[in-house]
Amino acid sequence: MTSTTVGPPPPETSGSDFARLSRTIADAGLLGRRPGYYALRITTVAGLYAGGWAAFALVGDSWWTLAVAAFLAVVFGQVALVAHDVAHRQVFRRRRVSDVSGRMAAASIGMGYGWWQDKHTRHHANPNNEDLDPDLDPDLLVWSQDQARAATGLPRLIGRWQAFLFFPLLTLEAFSLHVSSGRALANRSLKHRTLDGALLFAHCALYLTVLFWFLPPGMAIAFLAVHQCLFGLYLGSLFAPNHKGMPILTGDNRPDFLRRQVLTSRNVNGGWFADLALGGLNHQIEHHLFPSMPSPNLRKARILVRRYCEELGVDYLETGLIASYRQALTSLHQAGAPLRRPRAHA
Repeated sequence: MTSTTVGPPPPETSGSDFARLSRTIADAGLLGRRPGYYALRITTVAGLYAGGWAAFALVGDSWWTLAVAAFLAVVFGQVALVAHDVAHRQVFRRRRVSDVSGRMAAASIGMGYGWWQDKHTRHHANPNNEDLDPDLDPDLLVWSQDQARAATGLPRLIGRWQAFLFFPLLTLEAFSLHVSSGRALANRSLKHRTLDGALLFAHCALYLTVLFWFLPPGMAIAFLAVHQCLFGLYLGSLFAPNHKGMPILTGDNRPDFLRRQVLTSRNVNGGWFADLALGGLNHQIEHHLFPSMPSPNLRKARILVRRYCEELGVDYLETGLIASYRQALTSLHQAGAPLRRPRAHA
């Protein structure tokens, strides 16, 4: 496992479909940095983060602190979105500045930056590829009927009704994030793992110390549960509409870069609210085609990308948020179908 900055896609030949689209996007000035936007966004998110913990200290020993936990869950999700943009070098041109800023943002929510960066880089290279995309590993859920047939243990038990269990299971996503970040530190090939480990330990120690210093044990545990469960639910809900329910590729089925990104991704419409709540990930097709494009430029790029895909006859899917969840859950239910069929008697 290596830690490499999630940067732009590999160059394509000058005459490829993607190369022609890339020139159009560059000529429109959509790959340029947006320092004013990110200065405002990062300042706002940092202010909300500090304000949330200030409110926690002011409310103190009161069950109203659970409302603060819910607020901080959303703020943590927004911090994760900022870390995502920084890792893609949408904010800063220089790698070192991006690494330092991304690591600070990740540490503030208890995420191992190197682990996530490696995982996300591999996802971008081969989205929704059953053999190559780490987001399709059947560690708890099964994403295809082939995975369902081969499933054992928890995936086999959960897979039967995973569509109904999906959102309840998302409440465990933040805990999974912390555990996976910690487990990755055992991999000696992970760059800066000592630094990542120190930051992860510092976050957990400070987080638990603050909770149990200001709150009695029972209330501290309740705060932790509400905060982490809602954070996980929000985080999982951010990423579920992007690829779940879209075509799944296999190792020997790898179309060209443009089609590999467009056909496996889904956009979510919804105007400024979707842009705010999903942090630009609602323009998933454009983000996958141009990972280093600043998120406020994705909406403008959408017009050019959609028109170009229509000219090429490449399917370009955009739905509402609720429809995207419906498609994802339908796909999960279909993937688990082999586990619901009674086994034939020998």
